[in-house]
Amino acid sequence: MEHFATYGHAIVAMAATAIFGLLLSPLSAMRKSAIGLAPGCEPEADYSSSVYRWHRAYANLSETIGFFVACVAAAILAGASPFWVNLFASIFFVSRLVLAVIHIGGIGKPDMSARSFLYVAGWLMCVLLAIMAIFAVL
Repeated sequence: MEHFATYGHAIVAMAATAIFGLLLSPLSAMRKSAIGLAPGCEPEADYSSSVYRWHRAYANLSETIGFFVACVAAAILAGASPFWVNLFASIFFVSRLVLAVIHIGGIGKPDMSARSFLYVAGWLMCVLLAIMAIFAVL
């Protein structure tokens, strides 16, 4: 367990990302239910709708959380630099929080706005974590 202590920030980032997703799920579902959507249904793709924005905030996190956990876990298990693993995992988590705030708040345009850049920032953190894991093993 001592080995994992050096990756404390990354482990917290994974757990916090999971908790965030677990919170977004029912919050999004309640909004969809309030407009009469059956469980599992998607609202109409309309960024002016707060229900759609909540749905997309949850979906965006759900679409990336598996990759994030896999990349962080691989980097930790490979023994990649704790400083960089912790930093990249923390940046991913913060980028997802800010992305959700922007998404839910309807800030910016649907495309090529702050939301797009934050998504790419989180994506890039996963790519860097994966590359670090590979190089740590080789």
